[in-house]
Amino acid sequence: MLLLVNTQDLTSRKLYCTDDDSAIFDRYCTQMEPKKSLPLDELMIHTALFFRGTPYVASTLEKEPEGLVVNLRELDCTTFAETVLALSRTLWEENPTFENFCENLQQLRYRDGTIHDYTDRLHYMTDWFYENERKGIVKDMGREIGGASLPLDLSFISTHPDSYKQLKNHPERVRRMADKEKEINLRPHYYVPKQEIEKCSSGIKNGDILCFVTSIKGLDVTHVGIAYWKDGQLTFIHASSSAKKVIIQASSLRDYAEGIKSCKGILVARPLSIY
Repeated sequence: MLLLVNTQDLTSRKLYCTDDDSAIFDRYCTQMEPKKSLPLDELMIHTALFFRGTPYVASTLEKEPEGLVVNLRELDCTTFAETVLALSRTLWEENPTFENFCENLQQLRYRDGTIHDYTDRLHYMTDWFYENERKGIVKDMGREIGGASLPLDLSFISTHPDSYKQLKNHPERVRRMADKEKEINLRPHYYVPKQEIEKCSSGIKNGDILCFVTSIKGLDVTHVGIAYWKDGQLTFIHASSSAKKVIIQASSLRDYAEGIKSCKGILVARPLSIY
């Protein structure tokens, strides 16, 4: 399907979407209307399961010029988590509209909720946690549930500019990314080491956003999911690159993390109610 570029001025945003995305939004609102008064943690799970089976597709955000990409037809792990949270917050509004959903998604995905270029997007999830906590959208739970300090040395994006078409031939953007990486590195960060997941699991609730911390040089995380207690076992819902679709992970959160050699542990953020 061809991607249509909608340049309608909905708050001066460039919007990349299709009519199908708007139709999926309408179907979501109709199906979820009876559940809109549920607590946010339950609503997050119902919303995540609405997308069960949706195809996994990477790199859907890489459009030039930078604009808000709304793609409810195809999701990767990060766009899945952002979409679920933005939709859940939108459903709570008195009159949920596609325009309001776009605004909620933009607030989540971009540093100050505004889009000028590629460097405004929250590429690192530790930065995503920080900025969305500052906006009152989520709370970083890492320290509260018994996590440990996480030293960071982010550098991957600024040191691999040729891997990003938005940075290639834009040295000023590379400099901005490098400065932002240094700023993020100086902040305090907390995570749950993978050997401590079982001990800390009682502090993790349905709907919490989970990020898998990596030992890969220059990065903070490599995967994102949504916490889900199923039959007494803590697992998660995610857009899986191996399953090529949105699934409920069959194994426990602990076993999944233990099975990835480069995984050091998890970050945990709790979506906050808007009322």
